[in-house]
Amino acid sequence: MKLWILRHGEAEPHARRDADRNLTEHGRQQVLRSAAHLMGQPLDCILVSPYVRAQQTAALVRDALGFGSALKTVPWLTPESDPLFAVKQLPDSGNVLLVSHQPFVGELISLLQHGHCRQPQPMQTASLAELEGEWPLAGSLRLLRVWHP
Repeated sequence: MKLWILRHGEAEPHARRDADRNLTEHGRQQVLRSAAHLMGQPLDCILVSPYVRAQQTAALVRDALGFGSALKTVPWLTPESDPLFAVKQLPDSGNVLLVSHQPFVGELISLLQHGHCRQPQPMQTASLAELEGEWPLAGSLRLLRVWHP
């Protein structure tokens, strides 16, 4: 299994609700630079947070890659989501891209790599992490690399 975890691009600092913040032009450019690292990678699905900035990020990646399948919006990829719950929701095989937020993504990477969330992975806007392993269980994946735009 390969798991890519992408933090959304830079977003507007304010909106009526945090979930409604849009990507900035700079954020769109960041996302496209990160998407370039996914070129040629076989993706089975893209799971995305329901927040606007994550939806916009995932749509940019889908279009840049020519990914034919629909994005799958899931409620367990928000900034406050529980990484342990999220691990239980992941497909048990395949190549998956998650598009989400900090602090969640840093904690999730730590949980998948170390088995705990005490060493969250630093993830800037539009940072992309690549993990690999047999099963998406706590402590069972190897962090191969992280790209920062």
